[in-house]
Amino acid sequence: MSRNNGAPLLSLHLPAPPRLGVVDDDDIAAGDHLKHKRWYHYLPLLLAIVLILAPHPSLIIVFVKYYYLVHGLVLRPLLHGLAIYTLTFMAFSSLIVVLARDPGPVTDKSQGENADEGEAESFMEALLAPPEDGEVHEPGKWCKKCNAPKPERAHHCGTCGRCVLKMDHHCMWLGHKCIGHRTHASFVHLLICVTSLAVYVAALCGSVTWWAFTHPLNIDETTPVHAMFVAFYAIVICMVIGSFCMYHIYLISTNQTTLESLSPFLLLRHISPLPDNADSRKLSNPPLEHELSFEQRVLVREAHRHIRLYDVGLRKNWAQVFGWSRPWGWVYRLLLGGGCMGDGKTFPRNPRADEMLNRLVSELVSADKDR
Repeated sequence: MSRNNGAPLLSLHLPAPPRLGVVDDDDIAAGDHLKHKRWYHYLPLLLAIVLILAPHPSLIIVFVKYYYLVHGLVLRPLLHGLAIYTLTFMAFSSLIVVLARDPGPVTDKSQGENADEGEAESFMEALLAPPEDGEVHEPGKWCKKCNAPKPERAHHCGTCGRCVLKMDHHCMWLGHKCIGHRTHASFVHLLICVTSLAVYVAALCGSVTWWAFTHPLNIDETTPVHAMFVAFYAIVICMVIGSFCMYHIYLISTNQTTLESLSPFLLLRHISPLPDNADSRKLSNPPLEHELSFEQRVLVREAHRHIRLYDVGLRKNWAQVFGWSRPWGWVYRLLLGGGCMGDGKTFPRNPRADEMLNRLVSELVSADKDR
């Protein structure tokens, strides 16, 4: 509130524009763009690290007592140990990448730090200007919480307090961070390494347990206990993490994220405008979930099972996530991880998606007329 010649003037209070430019890892460490994390937010991450390292003391005991003392072998336990600790190293490498890398900053800095002021002014002008058809002010293209454009496949994470490019999900086990465009490949690589490690250890210690039961007089009493513990532990990890890994393999093969797979009504953001009809109930454009009738909700859920907006083929889907371009690049990426291709803001579309979306629009209109 200010006064001019005794007359009060209302001052316009506008929300501060979002910070423009790439979100650096130093900014993430300093707490910029993220809600403040407490110490207990890192307890699940600490527990995950402990779960990965927990069976290793028992593994060493099995190697020494079973392979060396009982069978007198040296090369075989070294080879098994090399395979196990290589998988463990690969898993921790992917874990570090997920923790250290920003999942996907929405804003982009292409003209340096000096351009921030001009970009902020342009942002305020665009905010005050009335939206036109096709602009980012449309639902799904503008984040009301960030007051900023929201690119295709980006979502706002309420826990992190920011929008994330191609957001997959928010993971509490990885330091309460989002899995997004820049970390999806490393996350899946982590799941593959942990699952492979669990399968390898379960098979190894399972064979030791079976030999101990068939030759009870040729081995001490403690080694079979360690082998059974590690085998059971690895089987449980394989069932839990392996199921999660298989689910993400399915998501990559169909070019979906977890949010897109579990949220069928995200399709409403992509459908064409509904035709104006005096007999039909007035819906938003695009329609919102709560505006749909029960029959229309069923139609959207059924369509979600068949419409894959970004499915461009198995090989291209995997190449898009892991970022390879050579014919056998997937072997290198599966061994060492990788990074997603593209800028995370635009993605190739399934050529049949528009036709299926138009069919969905027709079915929604027909269901509305039948009410």
